[in-house]
Amino acid sequence: MATTSSSPAATLVPVTKDAERALGGGREVPVKVFPFKVGRENRSPSSVNTSVIELRLGTAPDLNDLYLIEPPWSDLLQISREHFAIEYMGNQFFLVDRGSTCGTIVAGRCIGSNLAGGRTELQSGDEIVIGTDESPYVFRFEIVPG
Repeated sequence: MATTSSSPAATLVPVTKDAERALGGGREVPVKVFPFKVGRENRSPSSVNTSVIELRLGTAPDLNDLYLIEPPWSDLLQISREHFAIEYMGNQFFLVDRGSTCGTIVAGRCIGSNLAGGRTELQSGDEIVIGTDESPYVFRFEIVPG
């Protein structure tokens, strides 16, 4: 009897209020397409509550599957326009820093920074800090059982 395998799926859950605001108020983001690319919306929203989808007007090519909103008044931008990707290979999830300026911290380990890039395995429950260790953009990676 042949077995069927379900498609891999995961979620990114905001841990901090700033992470939730970066999602435009969202509670979690499903990750079902790989690589799943995450970066900063490079246009300034007129309101922090503006939907990311409304900001992408189709005038520029989509570089990301998820665009995060970072307030323009931030002293240091933590989120790069093309920050990281989540890949799925060989029944394992990986986070790949896409050459971000500030790097990505996964489960306490710094991946990338200074445009270097980097890659690490992801486990369910890992915290992902987008940017430096002072970044307010903290998400939890959760594997969705299939």
